[in-house]
Amino acid sequence: MQHMKIFNTMTRQKEEFIPMKEGEYRIYVCGPTVYNYIHMGNARPVCVFDTLRRYLEYRGNRVLYVSNITDIHDKIIKKANEEGTTYDVIAHRYEEEYFKDCRGLNVEPATAYPRATEHIDEIQSIISDLIAKGFAYPTSNGDVYFRTRKDPHYGQLSHQPLEDLESGARIAVGEIKEDPLDFAVWKGSKPGEPAWDSPWGPGRPGWHIECSAMARRHLGKTIDLHCGGVDLVFPHHENEIAQSECANGCTFARYWMHNGFLNIDNRKMSKSLNNFFTVRDVAAEVGYEPIRFFLLSGHYRSPLNYTKEIVESCKASLERLYTCRDNLDFAIAHASGSGDALLEKANAARDKFIAAMDDDLNTADAIAALFELAREINTLSAESSKETLTAVAGIFDELAGVLGLLYNRGKDEIPQQVKDLAEQRAAARKAKDWAKADAIRDQLAEMGYVVEDTPSGPKIVKK
Repeated sequence: MQHMKIFNTMTRQKEEFIPMKEGEYRIYVCGPTVYNYIHMGNARPVCVFDTLRRYLEYRGNRVLYVSNITDIHDKIIKKANEEGTTYDVIAHRYEEEYFKDCRGLNVEPATAYPRATEHIDEIQSIISDLIAKGFAYPTSNGDVYFRTRKDPHYGQLSHQPLEDLESGARIAVGEIKEDPLDFAVWKGSKPGEPAWDSPWGPGRPGWHIECSAMARRHLGKTIDLHCGGVDLVFPHHENEIAQSECANGCTFARYWMHNGFLNIDNRKMSKSLNNFFTVRDVAAEVGYEPIRFFLLSGHYRSPLNYTKEIVESCKASLERLYTCRDNLDFAIAHASGSGDALLEKANAARDKFIAAMDDDLNTADAIAALFELAREINTLSAESSKETLTAVAGIFDELAGVLGLLYNRGKDEIPQQVKDLAEQRAAARKAKDWAKADAIRDQLAEMGYVVEDTPSGPKIVKK
């Protein structure tokens, strides 16, 4: 069986993406830390890897897709203290807001959304294994650290030798480390912080250990693919690999995919630069679908530049696709041709689409193939048979669906009253009652609709 190729961050080359079990992919994607609304940079991996999952399923595979929720973290605790509430209130609030944005972006629900606080036993089990094998050690203040130098493969994902990492390593006030490179897998409790009982005293999990525990629990000790933003390669994913492989004694993830950074007006997104945009804010201006289109418009590994003008142009591009699809419905309803050339063009566009997606999830070229199909539809639909048009509509919907686009079709159905008025106008025109036809036209315009007179009959268009 032919498999798609993906760029494996671990090997830094494109490889055939072959799962452990043919026809089934086990994928783990780092999800949000729920202390605020997600920003545009957060949304990129959400949409990119949702599209990967859709494509694998489209090609006939089963996908076990797990995306975690980090519901205990320094940032969550800080937010709770600022608002005078508890960490779980903050976490629950922003988890719900995250899911609202996901629904707006047409993200398919994951197979599982494990939460860190629901996996304390699994986390402690891995830590106990690491301590027993000499890869981790408890300290007198209740912290537990991973011995980075004891892992001979540390740095394999980020391709950074230990000597390069040493220069940036520090021991913070209150930390009791054997080595500045060591990282926390368990944090001893501090006054005013939530804590769970453990063999090393009350505390909470370190950030990196959460994903190791949740991936193992829901997907097994070895998974097919681990995904996330390029900013997570080091230290988060590097540390996941170290603690997982040292505890489990086997490969953690067989492939790694990372999406590139999102820049704002060609500058790194930063609150200090006042160029920090949440998905919710942008969606309020242009809607969610143009955001998804924008995030898929470039290759996932390349930096992507956000400007308001670019997102507005994405909205206009989507409108062209919607118009094409509506025109196709109209052509099907009024088909009088007998040609089948359009079906050949549609199949060719689908082949180009698949070739693009098979080549390291090239959504930019896949979108180009969809627009190429739209142009052929606009050119050849009038001469095509009803059967051809119906088949082409299926292909068009198929490709758009893999990208998660055009999901708002049908939400703006034309009201029956508008359809009735259009018929009355057509009858008035046939009777050459131009005054009545013009009056109905003006009435429709006030309601937000335009009637276009075509050789196949009147066509209603929402302004």
